[in-house]
Amino acid sequence: MNDPRDYKLEISSLKQPAAARPKSPPRPYLQALFECCNVYQRIYRNADGKLYDGACPRCGKRVRFVVGDGGTKCRAFVIS
Repeated sequence: MNDPRDYKLEISSLKQPAAARPKSPPRPYLQALFECCNVYQRIYRNADGKLYDGACPRCGKRVRFVVGDGGTKCRAFVIS
């Protein structure tokens, strides 16, 4: 297949190499199994770091986990 255009656009210089991109720290999240619709969803911590707020991706059932002193080491929850 021939290209009838008489020019070529070079855009590879616009890409940043992977090493040059700033790395952001991983966002903390909880794993939630919503029994209502039998689906998993990641629930990310909000910007101020005080709670995890999420919803079932199918039916919209809301869930909120407050970050407190002592806390728990559990990272996966079943929401019924």
